[in-house]
Amino acid sequence: MTAASAAGVQTRRDQRRVLGAAALASGVAWLVLITAKPHIHGGAAPLVTAFVMWTVMMVAMMLPPVLPWVLFFTSARVERSGGSRAVLPAGVFLGGYFAVWTVFAVAAAFLQVGLVEGGIMAGFNPQLDGRLAGAVLIAAGVFQFSPLKAACLTHCRTPLGFFLARWRDGPRGAFQMGFAHGRYCLGCCWLLMIVAFAVGVMNLAWMALLTLGLSVEKIAPRGPALGRAFGAVLVAWGGLTIVGG
Repeated sequence: MTAASAAGVQTRRDQRRVLGAAALASGVAWLVLITAKPHIHGGAAPLVTAFVMWTVMMVAMMLPPVLPWVLFFTSARVERSGGSRAVLPAGVFLGGYFAVWTVFAVAAAFLQVGLVEGGIMAGFNPQLDGRLAGAVLIAAGVFQFSPLKAACLTHCRTPLGFFLARWRDGPRGAFQMGFAHGRYCLGCCWLLMIVAFAVGVMNLAWMALLTLGLSVEKIAPRGPALGRAFGAVLVAWGGLTIVGG
């Protein structure tokens, strides 16, 4: 077996392992969200509870859209290392990526607790009232047409170009590349995540829809156009929410 064919075999083997681990992690995260839902309003530390649930939400929702990047990274790592295993380095890359979303989870948890304690949101599945919810929906919809969204989405749709231009060797390099991609991904998606405050922080239907939408937007051939169509729907939804509220 030639070195190239051996590297190809190792790449396919590692990619299968990465996909299996990602499917397991995503499945566990969704299971936690489903089974923990009746209990999230209790406890003596609402900020910690909110942070944990936001962190689990980020894992459940953002693993599917980032999988193409992890697979590209795995392939590049095997090739550059001469056939070495790439599962652990892929995990380090994901660690850098989710470090960004963990920071977002902290901010979202503080915002949620602040809104609840301020009486702006309440209930088992806290959400904003009609007008505020409508304003959030409209803002998220308009953002889908913004230059910042377009720039970040372009990055998210071109993993090969990123790795060719910004590859870094070693565990530190893997973490740095994951962190760098995570920042672009956050820039692409953060306002859509905030929509949870408008539709219910633990609205599982919205989480599933957004996970699908983000995956299509970043992977499908006409993803950007579909993303803008989604933005138009959000604007209309927000307008109807304000009128109805």
